[in-house]
Amino acid sequence: MNLFETINARQSVRAYQAKPVEPEKLEAVLNALNQAPSAGNLQAYQVYLVEEPQLRRGLAKAAFDQGFIVQAPVALVFCAVAARAARYGRRGAELYCVQDATTAVAYAQLAATALGLATCWVGAFDDDAVARAVNLPKGERPVAILPLGYASESPPRTPRRSLADLVRKLGA
Repeated sequence: MNLFETINARQSVRAYQAKPVEPEKLEAVLNALNQAPSAGNLQAYQVYLVEEPQLRRGLAKAAFDQGFIVQAPVALVFCAVAARAARYGRRGAELYCVQDATTAVAYAQLAATALGLATCWVGAFDDDAVARAVNLPKGERPVAILPLGYASESPPRTPRRSLADLVRKLGA
């Protein structure tokens, strides 16, 4: 699958097979997210790999009972680490670390799609509950949970805004 096919194939999946993710595919996804660009190449984020069902249950509960997080054999928790972006002051602590983490999520999603895996970006959760569920260190802020596995559904494509509505050309 080329890049544009991968981008067009990616969609949110909320139902997963019990089939485990092969270690080489998981490693490929992790290597891809590690290549994501970041402010000053500081990689001001941390990723937690959650395979233990009990921990995934805690994440699902923290995410307002989104049960598909438990269904997926893997969940990745992406956290912003403000201290890693400290050299950029307040902007680094409030924005760059979050941008770094979310860019890594996008890379993970595209890599997973290219490998025939499914994901769903989960941003609806209670930050403190996620931190407790996976025992996050102080100073790490969860920004996304990414369930990862083999789809057991093929949801319809969701509509997108037209480019005429989405993009505004500035200047002459």
